[in-house]
Amino acid sequence: MSKFTLVHEINCDADTFWRVFLDQEYNKKLYLEGLGFSGYDILEQRETDTTVTRKVKGTPKLNLPGPIAKLVGPNFSYVEDGKLDRATKIWTWKVTPSALADKVRNEGTLRIEPIGDNKVRRIADLVIEAKVFGVGGLIESSLEKQLREGWEASVPFMHTWLATHGTT
Repeated sequence: MSKFTLVHEINCDADTFWRVFLDQEYNKKLYLEGLGFSGYDILEQRETDTTVTRKVKGTPKLNLPGPIAKLVGPNFSYVEDGKLDRATKIWTWKVTPSALADKVRNEGTLRIEPIGDNKVRRIADLVIEAKVFGVGGLIESSLEKQLREGWEASVPFMHTWLATHGTT
């Protein structure tokens, strides 16, 4: 099992961060243009006074070692179920892959901390577990590498979005 934390600084206040994070247009452009996904669909997004829930289907570009690419197949996708608790301001998510769903776990939490008038620290705690004999560790390390790259690429994309779409 792999547990790791990713920390990034985002140039906006907390309210703006969550507004953009939950914006459907932003997410479609982030995944399709910023991260190079071949498919990204918001299947459902609901808001109440206490929560925001979102269910998406993503088809990421993958750069995997041969044995893993063979296991997941050429049409790999995933469904992510996420939820923002408005009281705690913590986003939790769980990913269900199209291949090896009963053997691979990917989930986490996201929170932010204000670190200035117009800056927040985004903190994502991720868990990856692959129970696949012989290649579980390779799956975990490959997935961690992909996730680290994606989260890192999302920072300049969000900054560009904020600069071109305003922060209010």
